[in-house]
Amino acid sequence: MPFDDVKITVLKKISTDEVYEEYASESAIPSCALVEVGEEFVSKNMSMPEGFCSWAWADIQRDVVHLALGGDFPWMKKKGEMVSSCSDGLRPVIFKLERI
Repeated sequence: MPFDDVKITVLKKISTDEVYEEYASESAIPSCALVEVGEEFVSKNMSMPEGFCSWAWADIQRDVVHLALGGDFPWMKKKGEMVSSCSDGLRPVIFKLERI
């Protein structure tokens, strides 16, 4: 059974200034340093793309797999798309997932 590829696009890096100021150590970086807004990755055969953050992958993998297997999310405007996120409480990142 062939799987669809899924494009992962970095939509937004969220600022959590109040939380960061209260809980982050002095050595913590205030924004995710691993990805940039607009950066794109492609998941092939439901695998983590090369160079992608393994922590973010753990958060979005289920949505990538769902799209790769042909599934849709009924609450999304467009079939074959999903918005998912890395759950890092200090440096969350929002991703757009697209079946291609």
